[in-house]
Amino acid sequence: MALPPEKASELKQIIRNQLSQMNIHGKIRDILSESVREELGKNSQGLSEADLIQALQRRGIVDDVMKELNFLTEVQDKEATTSSKPATHFVDKEPAELKKTKIDPTRRNLYLQVLGGRAFLEHLQEPLPLPGQVCATFTLYLHFRNQRFRSKPAACACEPDLQDGFLLEVHKDSLGDGSRMADATTLLSICDPVHMVLIKTDTSSEKTLIASHYLEWRSVLSSPDGKMSISVELLGVGTESKVPVGVLNLKLEIYPHLTQPLSKEIVDTQLILERQKTAEKERLYLIYAKQWWREYLQIRPSHNTRLVKIFAQGDCEDHATLLCSLLLGFGLDAYVCVGTKARRVPHTWVMAHGTSGDVVFWESLTGHRYIHRPVNPDDPPLVEQPKRAYPYCSIGCLFNHQSFYANCQPSDTVELSHFDLNDESKWKPMSTEAIKSVCAPGSSTSLPPFPPLCAPVIDAAAASNEIELVLRGLISEHRKDLSLATVWDDHLSYLLSPALAAYEIERTTGVSTGNEEFQDAIKRAVPDGHTFKGFPIHFVHRNPRRAFATCLRSPFCDEIICCRGDQVRLAVRVRVYPYPESACAVWIMFACKYRSVL
Repeated sequence: MALPPEKASELKQIIRNQLSQMNIHGKIRDILSESVREELGKNSQGLSEADLIQALQRRGIVDDVMKELNFLTEVQDKEATTSSKPATHFVDKEPAELKKTKIDPTRRNLYLQVLGGRAFLEHLQEPLPLPGQVCATFTLYLHFRNQRFRSKPAACACEPDLQDGFLLEVHKDSLGDGSRMADATTLLSICDPVHMVLIKTDTSSEKTLIASHYLEWRSVLSSPDGKMSISVELLGVGTESKVPVGVLNLKLEIYPHLTQPLSKEIVDTQLILERQKTAEKERLYLIYAKQWWREYLQIRPSHNTRLVKIFAQGDCEDHATLLCSLLLGFGLDAYVCVGTKARRVPHTWVMAHGTSGDVVFWESLTGHRYIHRPVNPDDPPLVEQPKRAYPYCSIGCLFNHQSFYANCQPSDTVELSHFDLNDESKWKPMSTEAIKSVCAPGSSTSLPPFPPLCAPVIDAAAASNEIELVLRGLISEHRKDLSLATVWDDHLSYLLSPALAAYEIERTTGVSTGNEEFQDAIKRAVPDGHTFKGFPIHFVHRNPRRAFATCLRSPFCDEIICCRGDQVRLAVRVRVYPYPESACAVWIMFACKYRSVL
């Protein structure tokens, strides 16, 4: 049976690549120059195609080619006739796990196998889950050269059964290399590590970061067979960053295999040189930063007490950095602000600088936005000054991925500060070239490129309905314990949906819409002589039991859920709004209507 034209072209390309790897053209030239004349006793001008094939067969070249090119023919059945897969697949001695993977034979790949874990001592006494039982799980996430992968969940145990394989493309993708097979030297120049992140998901779907590890994979380039097995010790995070949490058994393999592996000395030397280069960049930047700091202190002695932090880490700092990165990704001119809030407690938040000169502060821990309106201390006392709506007291510096500015105004109080960053009399900038030398992507092996954001995988409608059904059950049970009957008003629940959408729009854009229409709809749905009460609340998780417990702590919500009276009708509406990385905003609104009794 003839192959389709596109499959025939694909097969020809595969054979051509394999012949190139075997250096078949060189072997043919050798035979022509060394043996054909002697064996056949003919002039080279009189050689025929049959003579050449006969010489190749005698030398075993044809047999070698057929041994290298194995073809696996699938049995055509009813399912196969409807499948789009070709009837012939190329197999080049790949591992059994790779036979099911579609591999581009023109590009180098790193096949990373996870062969289980051990020594997760925190789960030493944890019993094995019964079939069908919900249990806590481990999931391994990988990021490599703009590629992201996720393993299948495995039950948490001292020796978790994390068994999975990942095919990572390591082909150098710079301009002009797209059609060439990367050799060992090219692969050695690719310094991107494999970022491995282990996440624990408990029975209530809460996720916890267990470990983060950067795997240096290039040692496999010195392996004679292109394979190596290693054990990776994972360390904890935060205060436990030096405490081992467990060990993962890995197997690395370069595919297709390298024809000429590098020596171990060459690989080790390259890694040492990269570390030395990074250390030298950091040393030079530290020298520059110290000189820059001395110049800043010479402007005004009080600068010594300002919060100008060139190196910092912590909790709210991480949140602010993430929010600033997201705003930058959406095209805004955003910066992380370092200063203090009430009672001079050190704090960080985010500033977005508008093209019209407007300055907006963002609180990363709550999502609140504040408009900055500076106070002019030179105004007469009768001039009304804007009131401060934000909780920030002082600002010492601000920065993003390209810039760093220190506040050198006479006062570092936020309401007295102006944010014209081009005015060096108010903000002392740090050299952008110095920042790029240590912070630009690819400038340091210790700073790998950021992974791309993944689209959400949450079905918003299904998640909303599921949470809503659970909440209805919890409310009914809670009222039953209070000897109260529960009657639901589905129409009233439906009318709550526009309000939740308006709340999310206001959170994301700062624009309030639809309030009058919502009030009008509620008035039409509530009869004369009846009272309506509603309580909206926002969460960033999808755990209905946890949300319900939080709501009961509010006296306003408790008053609605435990409503007593004549003709009491209850309503609840849930709306889930997913965002990249499957982060979600969950809005819940509880409501009731009842007949007022004097």
